[in-house]
Amino acid sequence: MSAPRYQQIKKYLCDAIKSGEYSVGYKIPTENQLASQFSVSRMTVNKAIRDLVQANMLVRYAGVGTFVCDAKAESPLADIKDIAEEVKHRGKRYSCQQIKLKQINAYEMLAMQMGVPINSIIYRSVLVHFEDDIAIQLENRYVLAKLVPDYIKQDFSTATPHSYLSKVCPVSKIEHIVEAVLPSDKVQALLDIDASTPCLQVNRRTWSDDRLISFACLTHPGPRYKLRSIAAKG
Repeated sequence: MSAPRYQQIKKYLCDAIKSGEYSVGYKIPTENQLASQFSVSRMTVNKAIRDLVQANMLVRYAGVGTFVCDAKAESPLADIKDIAEEVKHRGKRYSCQQIKLKQINAYEMLAMQMGVPINSIIYRSVLVHFEDDIAIQLENRYVLAKLVPDYIKQDFSTATPHSYLSKVCPVSKIEHIVEAVLPSDKVQALLDIDASTPCLQVNRRTWSDDRLISFACLTHPGPRYKLRSIAAKG
């Protein structure tokens, strides 16, 4: 007795993913295309895809498409973890590329985010974090120079900004704002993704002893990353 049609479609997609024909980040054919290919209804295709989404093999983005995802990197949303330790905890190899580390003067929008006067001295760092040589996060961070004067002297290719800041300015409060975005040309180049790849962008502000220390914009390729939040009831 032959397997149900949705199981055949599911096996076809699984085989394509496991063989590398459909690699991580690849946009699979649409439901209409698969329905035509297998001579079935969209409902049948939808069931196969839903099963693979639940198995974390595929990820769907409304209006964009369905993409192949790896066993996704996962980060807690209600807390801050060192991304290097997260990667190592998953048994993967962590690496980092430091793109930029320089002093700037706060422009109007940045000054508002940091709660300081325009032209205040700010240190800016830009890094790409990798898991097994695959880019999983672009970190664009701004730090108040007067509160963390030695930030500009660090080598963040060997220790993350989070690791350093946790030692010199332990976090007392955090704010997260999460949104879905499409990558700019620069983000595409740094994360090695194309223009249609949906991304998760986390804007994070951190305080130490009630003083705002850092504002970071963290961009993750959606098919490679997920955020998790656990809240206690009561």
